[in-house]
Amino acid sequence: MRVDFVLGTVFVIPLTQMVFFAFVVKLGSAGEGASAIANAIAYTALGNAVATVTYSSVFSVAQTTDSEKFQGTMEHLLVSPANRLALYFGRGLVPILISLATVTMGLVYAAFFFGVTIAPPEIPSIAVSVVLTAVAMVGFGLLLGGVALYLRTSIILGNIFLFVGLLLSGVNFPLSQLPVPLQYAGDALPLTWGVAAIRAAVSGAPLPSLLLLWGAVALAAGIAFASAIVLWEVFERRALSTGSIARY
Repeated sequence: MRVDFVLGTVFVIPLTQMVFFAFVVKLGSAGEGASAIANAIAYTALGNAVATVTYSSVFSVAQTTDSEKFQGTMEHLLVSPANRLALYFGRGLVPILISLATVTMGLVYAAFFFGVTIAPPEIPSIAVSVVLTAVAMVGFGLLLGGVALYLRTSIILGNIFLFVGLLLSGVNFPLSQLPVPLQYAGDALPLTWGVAAIRAAVSGAPLPSLLLLWGAVALAAGIAFASAIVLWEVFERRALSTGSIARY
């Protein structure tokens, strides 16, 4: 990835996204008290600080599938003796690091510009939540990349789930405000649990509650990674049996 892209992802995207939705909340809360508006802005700023992980964890990871197809390296991977598990985890390593930096920068912006209070004693819990969220979202990106093996491009999938995440993951408003079927759909997304875990850590939730949320995020990560590897294995077997990836 180009350096300017990485720097923009880490430093620019979190701030612009948080500013945009903060203005939306401020305009939508006209007529309410100053305290209510400030709380609403802090709520949406924290949610979007976490949601910016999507750019590095979903788009960057899922598009590796497109790059390999277009550059002609997919065929070489399929006939190589490379360990498939190492291949998949290797794809996600750098995006995990960039995701960690992106969410951390978003939390810094939230604390300095949007009124989110981050108490020093809660930083270890926040750090664990951020790491698990980054890993889970990269796993989700690998899953979308696995689906994209069978499609022409992954960009459409990435865009769909970017906006689905903003709507169904409790980023800008509580999930409880959605119809029940959409709440269930939101519960299936790893971003939902990542946002919930980081919100709980910032608010100083007790350890048992955090452990439950961390377990949910870790479970989402495991399911995503496992599903991605299964999709790759099926794709590889079918491609080798036909002698071509042109159908996919």
